[in-house]
Amino acid sequence: MIRNFDELIDQVKNNASVKRVAVVAAHDRHTLEAVLKARADGIAEPVLIGDAGKISAILKDLSAETAGISIIDAKGDGDAARVGVLLVHEGKADFIMKGILQTADLLKAVVDKETGLRTGDGIMSHFVVNEVPAYHKLLVTSDGGMVTYPDLEQKRGILENAVEVLLSLGYECPKVAALAAVETPNPKMPEAMDAFELKKMNQQGIIQNCLVEGPISYDLAVSTESAEAKGYDSPVAGDADILIVPNITAGNILGKALVFSAGAKMAGFITGARVPVVLTSRGATAEEKYLSIVLSAAYAR
Repeated sequence: MIRNFDELIDQVKNNASVKRVAVVAAHDRHTLEAVLKARADGIAEPVLIGDAGKISAILKDLSAETAGISIIDAKGDGDAARVGVLLVHEGKADFIMKGILQTADLLKAVVDKETGLRTGDGIMSHFVVNEVPAYHKLLVTSDGGMVTYPDLEQKRGILENAVEVLLSLGYECPKVAALAAVETPNPKMPEAMDAFELKKMNQQGIIQNCLVEGPISYDLAVSTESAEAKGYDSPVAGDADILIVPNITAGNILGKALVFSAGAKMAGFITGARVPVVLTSRGATAEEKYLSIVLSAAYAR
């Protein structure tokens, strides 16, 4: 269990391996602030891809120490994305980060059937970690940024992707809450039925290395008091590590509510590809981008 981002940062800093991040469309102040901090902390060494003139100007404005930093000039966002993917294939980057470009332009290069970063038939999903002031440990939500309306098999893939990341970070048996609005299977509520099926798959050994509860409402997943008041008995109740949301809309709303209404910090990346793909909003803070680099570097190790 990791309680907060400071513990995650310490975990990464204590690892001697410094990972290389290919930053696509790096001509963005917040992105470069995050990258420079990660470099200064010994977490990641950047390769900056994009408008070389703008990148150099921002670095100068930030009074950055640029000795040893690689800058690759690219002719547009599409070219920058292709260069980033190529660096991974050439073994010159351990993960990719989105800078100031549209998500679709980056993902087009990442998911390209011939030259992209797909790994077999596995699903790619958005893995987000939240540090919520009112919760006692880091809380994962998935998928609020990649798969729009997943079916049962896709939800299984999303769940297994999330579990794999936590196992790589040292968790032994992550507790997974498959969210719905109710706690009992209801044929009129597909998300509740899917959650129930995910729990059954876990009980049958199809989904392994974790403990799945579902359907379960959000309050029961994160609040022991609510579970006790409702008489809901489950080891996941009030202690969930991972929240599997019904669809991208629910995940997007939940994620933004945690940040803007509950004061949460967040970090995230696309998992299920050959390497992590840091995919923060173009309007994300430098802190969110930095924490996403930390998270991706931890997983890439």
